[in-house]
Amino acid sequence: MNKTFNLLFFIKKNKIRTNGTAPIYLRITIDGKAADIAAKRYIDPKKWDVKAHKAPGHSQEAKTLNLYLKTLEQKVYDIHYLMLKEENFVTAESLKSKLLGTDIEQRMLIPIFQEHNDKVEALVGQDFAPGTLERYKTSLKHTQEFITWKYKVSDIDITQIDHGFISDYDFWLRSVRKCGNNTAVKYLKNFKKIIRLCMAHGWITKDPFLGYKAKIKAVERPYLTKEEIQMIYEKEFASDRLNQVRDIFLFSCYTGLAYVDVKQLSKSNINVGIDGDQWIFTHRQKTDTSTRVPLLPVAQELILKYENHPQCVNSDILFPVLSNQKMNSYLKEIANVCGINKDLTFHIARHTFATTVTLSNGVPIESVSKMLGHTNIKTTQHYAKILDKKVSDDMAVLRDKLKIKKG
Repeated sequence: MNKTFNLLFFIKKNKIRTNGTAPIYLRITIDGKAADIAAKRYIDPKKWDVKAHKAPGHSQEAKTLNLYLKTLEQKVYDIHYLMLKEENFVTAESLKSKLLGTDIEQRMLIPIFQEHNDKVEALVGQDFAPGTLERYKTSLKHTQEFITWKYKVSDIDITQIDHGFISDYDFWLRSVRKCGNNTAVKYLKNFKKIIRLCMAHGWITKDPFLGYKAKIKAVERPYLTKEEIQMIYEKEFASDRLNQVRDIFLFSCYTGLAYVDVKQLSKSNINVGIDGDQWIFTHRQKTDTSTRVPLLPVAQELILKYENHPQCVNSDILFPVLSNQKMNSYLKEIANVCGINKDLTFHIARHTFATTVTLSNGVPIESVSKMLGHTNIKTTQHYAKILDKKVSDDMAVLRDKLKIKKG
């Protein structure tokens, strides 16, 4: 539903004809956006009442002109009312087009977004990863909820999407949906792709994201130290299930593979690499990028340990991986038993591989990025920043130790 709707007549003095008369125009303004329509009538500028927006006086000429303008005005009101009943949302341009009989095809946001998602779904496994599709589905759901919250309608004409829409959407994600900065920015990044699609088709001409400057903020990613890895490796747990979860977690620490990628590993993923040793050859499900990781001794040891495990043999998998929720639950128990004061989750293994296992031991960042399956080395560089912080902290401790105390 529109918030404001105004009509007014005015003359264009910059278009005065040779006989001294100027054209009369009707200006339609809806929610601050205007469209002008030629009334197809002319008047001497000296005979136009600027404040009343009509011809002054009671002459027959003035009465005839004002009656015509009043009739045109009422016609616009009637068309606006009918359009609101049918479409819920009307723009100044769409009302002008309806009046002139040159209706512009109304393009609604949700069907465009859904069509985009349908195309992504059809290309999952080829051009897109399953995780990408899920993110777009969630983004569509949030967009629908925002439109209902803000405009009290189920959909909106794409020509109504302006900078205010983007700002309000950002506010809604952070306040109503309780999204953190990075989550909100990522949802709007997904939405921006739909806007770019509309602009590429020429359906909208002005980018509503102009002036929107929200950025992803760097987040500290927890990881295990060399001592903490050793502590978990050497610990024998009373429960076989905890030992099993510990082993799979350590495998990820020494390969950098994410939970979903470890879960899908089979013997066919183990091949001889360029150096003649065993490597893991797989694809990251999240980004659908090729990943090749040389197997370190601990990783090889763990693969052999589960080689004859019934579940691994029957299902042709390398490890009997539990659900992600259960793995994380057991990992918290493992951290507690080992006295590690960190919120241990499976994904910390991937961070540990990047920092403690590789970068800390001099593996070039380009190689680490390749093994992690990162599509952009900037993602990997964040781990290098973490190590810089560790160096800084270590040196601060050293400075304190080297301070000469004056007696």
